[in-house]
Amino acid sequence: MFNTEAAMQEICRIKAGHMDQLAAYRQNLYASPILRLLFLELTLRCNEHCFHCGSRCGSDSMDGMPVEKYLEVLADVKDHLPGHIPQVCLTGGEPLLRKDLFEFMRHGMELGYRYSMTSNGTLITPEKARLLRANGLKTISISIDGLEETHDRQRGLTGGYRRAMEGIENLLAEGGFSSVQVTTVLNHENIHELEPLYHIFENMDIDSWRVVGIEPIGRALESPELMLTPEDSRYLLDFIRERRTEQLPVTYGCSHFLGMAYEREVRDWYFLCNAGIYVASVMADGSVGACLDIERCDKTIQGNVYQTPFSEIWKNRFQLFRSPLSERNEVCRTCEYEKWCAGGAHHSWDYEKEEQRICYKDILF
Repeated sequence: MFNTEAAMQEICRIKAGHMDQLAAYRQNLYASPILRLLFLELTLRCNEHCFHCGSRCGSDSMDGMPVEKYLEVLADVKDHLPGHIPQVCLTGGEPLLRKDLFEFMRHGMELGYRYSMTSNGTLITPEKARLLRANGLKTISISIDGLEETHDRQRGLTGGYRRAMEGIENLLAEGGFSSVQVTTVLNHENIHELEPLYHIFENMDIDSWRVVGIEPIGRALESPELMLTPEDSRYLLDFIRERRTEQLPVTYGCSHFLGMAYEREVRDWYFLCNAGIYVASVMADGSVGACLDIERCDKTIQGNVYQTPFSEIWKNRFQLFRSPLSERNEVCRTCEYEKWCAGGAHHSWDYEKEEQRICYKDILF
C-alpha cells in the first residue's frame, strides 16, 4: 500500500536538500554577483493611477533621463561588465508614454540588447505591437487586476480593462515574441475573481499568467484594509498549486519564502531575492538601486549615473544587498528558517524599523 506520509517525508527531504544548495549558492552570489536583469525606469508618468503602485506614478509625474543617457548606461555595461549581456526591462510608469521609446530601443538593439517590458497595455495598438517586435522586444507583461469593473476602479482608468485586453490581442496577433504574460495583483477585494479570470485567460493564447499578492509598498500602504488576510494567502497559493498542472501556466511571483508545503509548488524554483545580486535598476532621475519596488531612501539608493558610471556602482557598492537581511533583525537572525529565507524579500523590508513587513511563518507554515 502506498505510504503517503513516507512520500511526503521524502519530498520534504529533497526540497530541503535543494534549498540548502541554493543557500550556499546565494553566499557565492553575495561575493560574485551576476547582473542578469537591468531595469530602466523610462518615465514616472502613467495614464493610470493604480491604488497599489509601488512607485506612486501618475499623469503629473516626471519623465526619465534623455535617451542618450540611458544609451550611455547600456554602453558602459557592455564595455565594463564583460560576459553575459543582461536582459533590459523597460518600465515606468508606462514606458509607451515616451515619445522617443522606439528611437531608444533601436539604438540599444544596435549595441546587442534585447528587451522585456512591463506595461498596462492600454496604448498597444497594432502598429505599436509591430514596432515593439521590430525594435527588439522579446517578452512583455501586461497588468490585468480583476474583471472589468474591478480593474478599472482599482487602476483608476475607465475603459482600462477593455483597452488592455485589446493590447494583449494586438501583441498576440503580431506574434514573434518569446512570451506574452499577464500579471495580476490580488488583494482582499478582488481575490474572489481568481476563478473567472483563469477561465478568461485560458481561452487566450498568452504564454503565462503571473499572480501575486498585494505588497505593503508605495500607495498600497495607504490601504491596509486591502492587504491579504491569512485565509486569502492560503487560498491564493492553493489555487496556483492546483492550476499549475493544467493548460495555462500559472505562477506565483518571486517574492517571499513560503515554507516547505508551497516552495517549488507555486513557481518554477525556490525563493531567492534577486535584488543586487542578479537585478539592478536605473531610475528616472539617474539613481541606481536594486529592484524598483524597494523603498527609495538613503540606504537603498547606491549612487547616480550622472555622477558615477553604472558599472562602478554595481561593482563597488550594493553591500546592503549582498548580505542576508536577517543579519539586521534579531527575530529573523534566530529563526529556524533563516538559512533558506535570509530575512525575505528586500522590497517588503522596512528600512527604518529594520524589520520584514511580510513574513509567512505562522500563516503558511
